[in-house]
Amino acid sequence: MSAGSWPCPDAASAGSPEPFKSGVAAGEAVRDSGAQWSIIRPNNFNQNFDEGLWRAPLRAGLLALPIGSAPEPFIDVQDVADVAAALLASDGHHGKVYELSGPRALTFGEAVEMMADVAGRSIRYAELTLEEYRAELVAGGASEDEVEEVDAMFAAMRAGHLAEPTDAVRQVLGRAPVDFGDYVAQAAAAGAWS
Repeated sequence: MSAGSWPCPDAASAGSPEPFKSGVAAGEAVRDSGAQWSIIRPNNFNQNFDEGLWRAPLRAGLLALPIGSAPEPFIDVQDVADVAAALLASDGHHGKVYELSGPRALTFGEAVEMMADVAGRSIRYAELTLEEYRAELVAGGASEDEVEEVDAMFAAMRAGHLAEPTDAVRQVLGRAPVDFGDYVAQAAAAGAWS
C-alpha cells in the first residue's frame, strides 16, 4: 500500500464511514499540536495503478480486489502535491480539511478497461470476496491490524462513502484536477502496463 493512498476519515466528519485508526491518530496529533494546521485527505492515487501496489497484477493481466461496484474518483499525486504546496504558501487555510479527489468517479472495472484499451492489451478486473482477499493479505505477511485497516477501507469504498468527486482541488488551485483518462494515456505511453 502506498503511504497516504487511502482516504482517512476522522470521527469528526459527519457521514463518514468508520474511521481508520492511523488517520484519526494523525488528525488528532495535528489538531492538538498548537500549530496552525490544514489537513488534506486524498482518495486513491492514480499512480497506485502504475507505480504502486496494483502495477504488478495489472502487468500480469488481472487486478482482483473486494471493491464492489461503487465508483472511486481517483486523484493524481501531482494534484495532491500542488494542493499541499498551495496550502503551505498561502493564508486562509488554517483549520480546514480538504477532501481531495479527481474530477470523475470510475469503478475499478471501468478504470482497468480504460487501461487495457489504451495499453492495447488484455487486462481485466475481477471481484474477490473479503474472505479471499483477507487470505491473500495474510499469506503475503500482513498483520491482523493491517488486514483490519484494509477491510475498513474497502468497506467504506463498497458503501460508496468515497464515491463522490469533490471540488477541493479547484477551490485551492483554481483549476480542475487531472482527469483519469489523461493519466492513463501518459502512463500507457511510458509503458506502465506493457
